[in-house]
Amino acid sequence: MTIPFRQAARVGAYVVKQHITGRKRYPLVLMLEPLFRCNLACAGCGKIDYPDEILNQRLSYEQCMEAIDECGAPAVSIAGGEPLLHREMPQIVKGFVERNKLVILCTNALLLAKKIDDYTPNPNFTWSIHLDGDQAMHDKSVCHAGTYDVAVAAIKLAKAKGFRTQINCTLFNDAEPARVAAFFDEMMAMGLDGITVSPGYAYERAPDQQHFLDRERTRRLFRDILSRGNGGKKWKFTQSELFLDFLAGNQTYECSPWSMPLRCVFGWQKPCYLLGEGYAKTFKELMEDTEWEKYGVGNYEKCANCMVHCGFEGTAVADSVKRPWKMLPVAMRGVKTDGPMAPDIPLHNQRPAEFGFSRHVQQKLTEIRTSKAAAQKG
Repeated sequence: MTIPFRQAARVGAYVVKQHITGRKRYPLVLMLEPLFRCNLACAGCGKIDYPDEILNQRLSYEQCMEAIDECGAPAVSIAGGEPLLHREMPQIVKGFVERNKLVILCTNALLLAKKIDDYTPNPNFTWSIHLDGDQAMHDKSVCHAGTYDVAVAAIKLAKAKGFRTQINCTLFNDAEPARVAAFFDEMMAMGLDGITVSPGYAYERAPDQQHFLDRERTRRLFRDILSRGNGGKKWKFTQSELFLDFLAGNQTYECSPWSMPLRCVFGWQKPCYLLGEGYAKTFKELMEDTEWEKYGVGNYEKCANCMVHCGFEGTAVADSVKRPWKMLPVAMRGVKTDGPMAPDIPLHNQRPAEFGFSRHVQQKLTEIRTSKAAAQKG
């Protein structure tokens, strides 16, 4: 793991405090989507399939600050859509940094060269560049030729200007372990500060539904990749060792959807960053009124194949605090990539999927139109 010691210590102290006080559910990272609008249309993304009236919505600076103050998480990951399309983004990042939060700004990097001087290097601020593999892999993933070259140039520019810079990499079922390992080698050779990697989630509105991984293929894929890098020790991952161990099938974890709550233009999304099954007006309402037991692997069909970091990283971090000795073998020898895997959660009792996307969209449209009508009348 390559999270700087000072940052890791802060997050660790926060987690320990939650356990000492007996708090069962707590946020680790605020997932913030201040807009859905994007300048790409990736085949595996379900985040931009909204009418223009919704794509034109933005969370204000004040709403973003209220979100972090309300939930109290020590870190915030800003995604979208494409955050650099938001005019107030420099002010939003500055506001989080001034609150001493760890800030990760996720971007496809198409606008980074134009916007980078609006930001200041800070130990608590990290650019996270979206790269789903080498040139052919990434350009295919984002459905736009030349994006890889722009992203690589942006990484070099950000590093030259003194910014902490990592990549976020999503893998699908057509990923070739040898190519992924070679891609990680290339990223490390560029002096990257770290890699965040996760299997893709099957968003129900994503145009491409054919390339998402199931859990068994995810575990085999990550074993194959990590085996080519000394159990992953060859590369710098900005993730917990036990989460990587989980991806390789060595841990049986249930997700902690509350650990990375999402605030977006609809509100606080129930139950997690990946599933929009309803929206709360406040973080308190999200935590107290969400029927958490109805979700997760083994409980709900939409969760069956999920192994994404926003659900399971929090579980791994909590486990590392409760049982720190479990991290030692992974830290010393890397992730185990052979032998029997840990048993997986059975799916025979899961409830069938429910589909409420259209209902939530219509509710938001009604809200927008009612607000506009009232403003015009006023």
